Amino acid sequence: MVHLRISLASLVLVFAPFFAMADEASDKLLTALGMERMVQLMREEGLAYAVELGDEMLPGGYTEGWGAMVSKIYNTDAMETVVRRGFAQGLANTDLTPLEAFFYTPLGKTIISLELSAREAMMDDVIEEEVKEQARAYERARDDAFVLVDDFINASDLLETNVVGAMNSNIQFYRGLVDGGAFELSETEILSEVWNQEDETRRDTRDWLYGFLIMAYTPLEPGVIEDYTLLALTPEGRAMTAALFQGFDNMYSDISYALGLAAAQMMNAEEI
Repeated sequence: MVHLRISLASLVLVFAPFFAMADEASDKLLTALGMERMVQLMREEGLAYAVELGDEMLPGGYTEGWGAMVSKIYNTDAMETVVRRGFAQGLANTDLTPLEAFFYTPLGKTIISLELSAREAMMDDVIEEEVKEQARAYERARDDAFVLVDDFINASDLLETNVVGAMNSNIQFYRGLVDGGAFELSETEILSEVWNQEDETRRDTRDWLYGFLIMAYTPLEPGVIEDYTLLALTPEGRAMTAALFQGFDNMYSDISYALGLAAAQMMNAEEI
């Protein structure tokens, strides 16, 4: 983009409206996908996790000061900006028409609403465990609910992508701790530590993902999940999934690094 503006300056007025419309279109699609509410839920999840993280890592446990730092890190305006940028970049060369035709309909809105409701419900630890156990039972019985969600997850490569995202966030958290002076670890040691946790990360991610999607999609009419899966298999569907992960992975990477730095700051202050 910079190269075009410099070498083809006379065409800037021609290209600029195109890029503006592309960003506006991706923003509109992202809004239809429930991004604003999703980011708010992620903030709520982060603030809840901060209590556990503080108790585990900080010598004095969770404090109001730590909670205030985490609250600033989970700034929804900043989070949305990162997600929007990554999503727009990921869809820069994609025809959004098939995606708009699906998600701008009442059915598309219903799917997004069910996803958001399920995510919010799973913030309750008791509900989360019940949903995970139900998913395991469905898997053992090869229930249709599990099979359909399994097909959808495989079509979008959701498990692997979520695992990679979680591991990248863990790496960034360690980097923040190291850069903040809490630990002395080389990059090789950080990577080794995170890879040693891969099996646990994959298991936890799988349990949560299957439980979440089974809970979200069970109320849908027959045939809807199959149609959603077919959309996910199209080039446009694959591009949208990749763009979503690009945006949210960038967001989580920023947050994880900031949390590592903040935790290191608190640990160093308490040692003094």
